[in-house]
Amino acid sequence: MMEITKEKIIDALRFVNYPELQQDIVALNMIEEIGSVDKKISVTLKFPKINDPFASSIRKACEKAIKSAFGEDVSVEIFTDFAKKLQPEGFNSLAGVKNIIAISSGKGGVGKSTIAVNLSVAVANTGAKVGLLDADVYGPSIPMMFAADGYRPEIVTEGGQDIIEPLFKYGVKILSLGFFVKSEDAMIWRGPMATKALKQLISQTNWGTLDYLFIDLPPGTGDIHLTMVQEMAVTGAVIVSTPQDVSLADVIKGIALFESEKIKVPLLGLIENMSWFTPKELPGNKYYIFGKNGCKTLAEKLNIPLLGQIPLIQSICENGDHGTPSALDISSLEGEYFEQLAEKLVFEVDKRNSNLTPTQKVQIQ
Repeated sequence: MMEITKEKIIDALRFVNYPELQQDIVALNMIEEIGSVDKKISVTLKFPKINDPFASSIRKACEKAIKSAFGEDVSVEIFTDFAKKLQPEGFNSLAGVKNIIAISSGKGGVGKSTIAVNLSVAVANTGAKVGLLDADVYGPSIPMMFAADGYRPEIVTEGGQDIIEPLFKYGVKILSLGFFVKSEDAMIWRGPMATKALKQLISQTNWGTLDYLFIDLPPGTGDIHLTMVQEMAVTGAVIVSTPQDVSLADVIKGIALFESEKIKVPLLGLIENMSWFTPKELPGNKYYIFGKNGCKTLAEKLNIPLLGQIPLIQSICENGDHGTPSALDISSLEGEYFEQLAEKLVFEVDKRNSNLTPTQKVQIQ
């Protein structure tokens, strides 16, 4: 088998033409990134339009060209990047957004996205105008939690540029990178590619007028977090954790990130998820599976608000899998927990905004 190198992959792709322009994709500078490990090759292409009609056929042609050059046993993945066009002149996607709230977690597996979904729905239940941006580029789970797998956003043209219309469901405007890829496809993107995609989602989405825009961030700390605060005037951040010590150690790192000189985003509070388990047959019992009051103790120690404690309830997980967030049913026990969480968050946001100087208020609008 021919040795796999970046140069030889490019040579193979010179045989793939873009039909409308009658030039090969290499000459048209459509190759965004190339990666290869052993017999696995990944290529990211950038198209002139987000909804390019030739995207599917060109992806297949690329795969065929690479396998023709290196053999049928080579694994090939072709990814599509967003269009190069930026927002139209005079279009400011965030002009009507009053508050931007980052939902973060020190580590994965603590239910951050579940909290982000239910919190956005609960705040929308108060009558506020709410948006939710899924910035968890490597594991976008928001589409499933809104029963929107397979949904593709409408792309409208304004001033010769493409603008994305978010999905509106359960009173929330929703946008996710998961809307632009198949749910079974892996997001094998390096940091610069991921941040570029996030920048375009931020700049090209028609959010309209919103009281709150929630951003579901990836776990940990990294490029996405830096990009977010560079592109947006973030009102404040919320960190989600379970009560166990291994999660709390990462919470402290998350706090340090938002308080660092590069970011300086106010911390609105902590949310403790999976705080305890109460069986239906024993409603008076609480079993502290992951530890007791870990976030509450840490919040008191660091003088940070504890926004709420959400117990481990089977229906919260099931409702997320079915795309019907528990916060929709305000008469349920789960709905009450998220209603209280929303009230506490709104209170902290209002308190934070009331303490701003007139100059600071102008800067975040």
